[in-house]
Amino acid sequence: MVKIKEVYDFMDSFAPFADQGDFDNSGFLVGDINRYIHHIGVVLDVTKQTLAAARHLGVDLLISHHPVIFDAQKSFTAGDTAFELANAGIAALCAHTSLDCAAGGVNDVLCDLLGIEKIELYPTAEYPSGLLRTGFLAQEGAEELAEYVGTRLCTDVRYCDGGKAIATVAVCGGSGGSLFKDVLDAGVDAYITGDLSYHQYLAAADKGLTVVAAGHFETENPVVQVLAEKLKQRFADIQVSVPEQDIPVDVYLPDLLR
Repeated sequence: MVKIKEVYDFMDSFAPFADQGDFDNSGFLVGDINRYIHHIGVVLDVTKQTLAAARHLGVDLLISHHPVIFDAQKSFTAGDTAFELANAGIAALCAHTSLDCAAGGVNDVLCDLLGIEKIELYPTAEYPSGLLRTGFLAQEGAEELAEYVGTRLCTDVRYCDGGKAIATVAVCGGSGGSLFKDVLDAGVDAYITGDLSYHQYLAAADKGLTVVAAGHFETENPVVQVLAEKLKQRFADIQVSVPEQDIPVDVYLPDLLR
């Protein structure tokens, strides 16, 4: 058997919780950290679906990327996800921006999937440990890059054409819009991320920066399986599973586009 504190310390060793953003709530959020466990579940989000799957599998520690408690709460009642976790006897450990920054974390896994070469950390004011990644990925232009990213991640993408051939790229999974100014400062040809605002597309076009937004879930979820394998290697005596999670965003195509 393994104590949750051992799992916490292991996570902290390669994705230090101290590296999280000021707004974040990574760490041990639900349960008794000194409890012994026998089954870890790894998910991107703690949702009704992943909680039900975890209960079915007999998971007693759920590790998620997005914190199950993020904004301040004034109540903790039936129906609330964190309450239902505790009521089911399932503890929660969440590694959000700490795992984004980590070597081998969200952004390195995304770079590997995309075949980015000569990857480097790009320190920013908020994330001096390096949330943003830069590297090389030669593409003829924006359309070719968008098709390439969509194929690699098996998803639809949105993009803005910066109007030039692409050699250097910046990469950040999830809500990469917050690093948009840092990407401009990095002087790369293209930016690959999960989410961007409309006004950031406008600014990108004005600055000659190609941007490709491939979806929050799609750019972050690949780390889940990688993290599960890492936990299996470290804690060989207990079970590690990946409870099923559906993509929470559907795409509607009118008949004329089918």
